[in-house]
Amino acid sequence: MKKIFSGVQPTGTVTLGNYIGAFRQFTTLQDEYECIFCIVDQHAITVPQDRLELRKNIRSLAALYLAVGIDPKKAILFIQSEVPAHAQAGWMMQCISYIGELERMTQFKDKSSGKDGVSASLLTYPPLMAADILLYQTDIVPVGDDQKQHVELTRDLAERFNKRYNDVLTIPDIRLPKNGARIKALQDPLKKMSKSDPNKKSTISLLDTPKEIEKKVKSAVTDSEGIVAFDVENKPGVSNLLTIEAALTGVTIEALVEKYKGVGYGDFKVSVAKAIIDHITPIQERYQELLVSDELDAILDDGAKRAQAAASKTLKKMENAMGLGRKR
Repeated sequence: MKKIFSGVQPTGTVTLGNYIGAFRQFTTLQDEYECIFCIVDQHAITVPQDRLELRKNIRSLAALYLAVGIDPKKAILFIQSEVPAHAQAGWMMQCISYIGELERMTQFKDKSSGKDGVSASLLTYPPLMAADILLYQTDIVPVGDDQKQHVELTRDLAERFNKRYNDVLTIPDIRLPKNGARIKALQDPLKKMSKSDPNKKSTISLLDTPKEIEKKVKSAVTDSEGIVAFDVENKPGVSNLLTIEAALTGVTIEALVEKYKGVGYGDFKVSVAKAIIDHITPIQERYQELLVSDELDAILDDGAKRAQAAASKTLKKMENAMGLGRKR
């Protein structure tokens, strides 16, 4: 089977948008590909983090991966910092990266703009991301538009390494999300739902309580027409709520529009909230079980061992190709 690698930072809480757009797809991918899922905590510290909050978020994200349906018998789930090969290969990737190409990265420009002091790690984030991917001889990297440039650089670095040293690394393909459910912010349906949104009413977390979900959906921005119809351009708020319910229930948007014919926005929002709550309640229950169990740590221990075993093979080839250490 071809290999897929995906890494997620343990910052903030997984949103409904993250779940519908990525996490739920992972459960399907694990049946079709050899999947490696990494909690990239070393990437998280490119900006200051509270250590206790970071540790809490790492375990929380791992539990959510499993709660949504990732099967540790089919996929590898591990924490980046627990596999030393990532930092080692990251340095090697830095050594073949050029400052100019790193400075051109859009995310570096955005995150460093207007700052008095910028961490060097913000600049060298992409070579570490390249190492994450290349260590597993990854065939496919599923990413959003915001990470596409970094994976393109990963491809360039792999080609550069192979040309300069030896044909060691697999050149990964980029997989962008299929045109489907794009979940928007509840308070501004023209932008995507994001865990970094300062307006907490805009996002629904997978760990929100039923009351919080109901309150957020009821306050979601719609329009003054009072007609439930799917029209992204003219009715983005209503269309977003319809998209959410369709994605979680499997009912077509056309059928939902028919269902809500003559129904006011108040009842419509109550129904959407119920669909969300019904869908994520089993996920939350499984999440809570995992969080206090030895099972979670056993899975992460096993994942780290399996990941290190796979990564160390590529690392040794890279070190031999570059002439590091003694030949093995």
